[in-house]
Amino acid sequence: MTEYGVWIIVLAVGYTFALIAAGQIAKRRLTKKDSYFVGNRNFNKWIVAFCITGLFSGSTFISILELSYLSGISAIWYGLAEMVQIFIIALLIIRSFRKRMLVTVSGLIGDKFGRTAKGLSGAITAFAFPMWSVATAIAFASAFHVFTGISLSLSVAFTAILLFIYLQAGGMWSIAFTQTMNMVLFGLMITIGIIAFFINPGISGLAALNVERPEMFDFGSVGLQVIVVWFGTFLVNVILAQAAFQMALSSRTPEEGQKGLIMAGFMAIPFIVGGVLFGISAAVVVPNASTGLIAIPLYLMEVLPAPLVGIFFLGVWGCALGWGGPCQFSGATSLGRDVGSAIKPTASGEQLIKYTKISLLLLTGLMILFGLMRTEQSAWWNVFAWTIRNSATFAPVVAALFWPVVTKRAVVASLFTGFTSGLLWYYLGGWNPQEFYMNVHPVWVGSSINILTITLVTLTDNKSEWIFRKADRFGYLALTAGLLFTITNVLYFNTFYQNGLFGLFMFAAILSYFIAAIRFVRPVEAQGVRRETAAV
Repeated sequence: MTEYGVWIIVLAVGYTFALIAAGQIAKRRLTKKDSYFVGNRNFNKWIVAFCITGLFSGSTFISILELSYLSGISAIWYGLAEMVQIFIIALLIIRSFRKRMLVTVSGLIGDKFGRTAKGLSGAITAFAFPMWSVATAIAFASAFHVFTGISLSLSVAFTAILLFIYLQAGGMWSIAFTQTMNMVLFGLMITIGIIAFFINPGISGLAALNVERPEMFDFGSVGLQVIVVWFGTFLVNVILAQAAFQMALSSRTPEEGQKGLIMAGFMAIPFIVGGVLFGISAAVVVPNASTGLIAIPLYLMEVLPAPLVGIFFLGVWGCALGWGGPCQFSGATSLGRDVGSAIKPTASGEQLIKYTKISLLLLTGLMILFGLMRTEQSAWWNVFAWTIRNSATFAPVVAALFWPVVTKRAVVASLFTGFTSGLLWYYLGGWNPQEFYMNVHPVWVGSSINILTITLVTLTDNKSEWIFRKADRFGYLALTAGLLFTITNVLYFNTFYQNGLFGLFMFAAILSYFIAAIRFVRPVEAQGVRRETAAV
């Protein structure tokens, strides 16, 4: 074991004990039935900002480190897509959801469409979250592997067990304590990374790289389809970002949650810029590493003493915990609270907390299993998880919020078909992170089938009571947009197909038709109310 390995183990173990202590302190804050899941809804804007920064920016930093090593500055689009998502949630979503006292997305679906929908959506959501957790755990595990010789799989398992230990104690309060502690580590990590950059390669090293590999400084080098998928995935995720909702909705007021999210959006900038800078620096100093996340520790070993490298990767561990902790907890909430209550509607609050703690253990095992299956390509795990979760729950959430004619049967069918079609499309494409079956990303296939299923089943279900509303300006605008997207996709099929844009325009057209259906197809009772009002 190297000196670097000793330092990283000592720091990691010390921080582990600090997290366990924080969990015990957090346990004392569990004073009400909602304390474990939403922290008494007593977070201020700073706690919300720290939680969201640790969640999104920590994960984004790790993904960008990997992506920028491989593709250069085009990785910045991943971070910009994340920022857009945060600001949209802050400005358009969080107030409405806070008024609804939302805890989970699967809970929202279940409250509207019954126990079967709640159980299925909760199970699918829970299945996806360990994938997000393992995506960031891989980054710390890679450094741990380089410095100690311990396998990547065992390192991921160690991180997963740590998450389980400290989340068991205080639930959402544990996350709040941990994210606040992580902010100090993040500041040290980025500072140390900047020091490493100026030591080697410096500005002159980047200039030399620009001459040797100019594609590293091309904003489009990662590929247009991949960039579009990043933005599309984050935009679809706006109404499905369950872990972010659970933390932001733990705020005292909707305004506190909104302010915290906006602050977190700006706090993301150092993570994005730092991730790109450090990844490209590693590409200069260690150009032939097996993966981007292996290159980063090798690069830092070249330019910094062991204590500073240890602190840097303690910050990376903070990123892993800042993303993985909320993901594991939110997934366990869906599995324990939502699936548990779907199976046993009479379960008490204490029983649901017990189910959630058992779910944490199950998801810890699932996270370790995922780590054994694929211990590379952190960004792939993130996008894969978004694909299978969003492909299942997008249309049901929209229906729960905006379309009262949708039936329980339609929701259950769309959950199943959206999930399985996204998974199947990845399988047909060989699980490749950049090359997709028929050059269409699985997220567009799964989400499109999800929408089509819920629409067609609703319109043909004999239990659905609806009338057609002829006059609706927004409905006609949506219908027109759908026709334009369809015609454009047909006329420019070859160009769009070759550039990987066919799936995006297909989804945009289907989404537009979906909006038109929501506007034109209205519940029968709503028509009755309007007639009575007109008569008066």
